[in-house]
Amino acid sequence: MKRSYLPMLAVALVFCAAGAWFGARQFQSGPATPSAVDQFYSRTLPDAAGAPAEMKQWKGRPLVLNFWATWCAPCVEEMPELTALQKELQPKNVQILGIGIDNPANISAFADKYKIGYPLYVAGMEGSELSRQLGNQAGGLPFTVLVDASGNVKKTYLGRLKMEELRRDIAAM
Repeated sequence: MKRSYLPMLAVALVFCAAGAWFGARQFQSGPATPSAVDQFYSRTLPDAAGAPAEMKQWKGRPLVLNFWATWCAPCVEEMPELTALQKELQPKNVQILGIGIDNPANISAFADKYKIGYPLYVAGMEGSELSRQLGNQAGGLPFTVLVDASGNVKKTYLGRLKMEELRRDIAAM
C-alpha cells in the first residue's frame, strides 16, 4: 500500500509557520511608556567603578541605551561592536550607554577585564523594570533603545543587534 505523505507534510509546514510567527511576536518589543525616558533621566546610577552618576547629564543628546548582563552571551558578543560604533559616533555627539542588569561586583570585574569604550552603569534588577517601561515586554536581553536628542524613543531592539540596521536608524534620526 502506497501512502502519500504530501498532506502530512503540508500540515506540518503550516504548524511550523504558525509556531515561528507566534514565537517571533512573543519576543518583539512594545511601545515605551510616555514617561519612561524622563524616569531614566531622573535616576542616579553607579558607574562600573561604583561612583554615582546622574543620568540627566545625558539629556539633550541622542542616546543608544543598551541593557545587558555579564551572564548574557549575546550581550557580551555585541559589546566590542558597540565600542567600535561609539568611536564612529563620537563626532556626531551620539552616546552609547551600557545599563547593566547585574550586581555591582560582576560589572566592576567585567569592566576591569574588558576595555569597553562607552560608560557602563549598574542598574541591577531595577534596570529590568526600566527596560520594561522602555518597551521590553518580554524582559529579554540584550535590549537596546534608540533615544533622540528630544528624549523620544525612536526604536527598540530586542536581542543581539544588527549593527548595520542600528547605523541606518541612527543616521535617520
